[in-house]
Amino acid sequence: MSQKPRKIRMGMIWGGEGSFIGGVHRMAANLDGQIELVAGCFSSQEERNQISGKNLFIDPRRIYSDFNSMAKGEAKLPESERIDFVSIVTPNHLHYAPAIAFLKNGFHVVFNNDRDNSLGLGAGMNLSYIDTNEGKVIPLNKISGRYVRLFSKGNTSNAANHYIEVEVYGTP
Repeated sequence: MSQKPRKIRMGMIWGGEGSFIGGVHRMAANLDGQIELVAGCFSSQEERNQISGKNLFIDPRRIYSDFNSMAKGEAKLPESERIDFVSIVTPNHLHYAPAIAFLKNGFHVVFNNDRDNSLGLGAGMNLSYIDTNEGKVIPLNKISGRYVRLFSKGNTSNAANHYIEVEVYGTP
């Protein structure tokens, strides 16, 4: 019996109200209409977190107060409901702890990993998540993953970003 097609379920760590890069990640995830944001911890400030989740139409039960409770909470859900992967959109030096929490709970993790610290925000710490200029295949429970990589001339911490190249990866 074949599996009914469905959208890939994404969770997000940070990237809520006031975040420039969170919006970029959500737009990129929505390019082909196959990814759906269903859960998140959108800010370390609880009021901003709740407002962000509400404005993104997230079920209130899936707006988590911190990444640890999100990783554990999502892992307790039936596979038919839980996220397929989490996108971490914190500053680079804060990627490691949430990435480990989600990996330990059996989730795929997607984030920009600045291994050479060329952005000056902290070097990536997990070499298995570094991509190349040729892209990287992201297996999601036998679902072909897609992602967009944005090359910016400037920074990723505010609206002063100036994109010089956009690459879209996917499988036919």
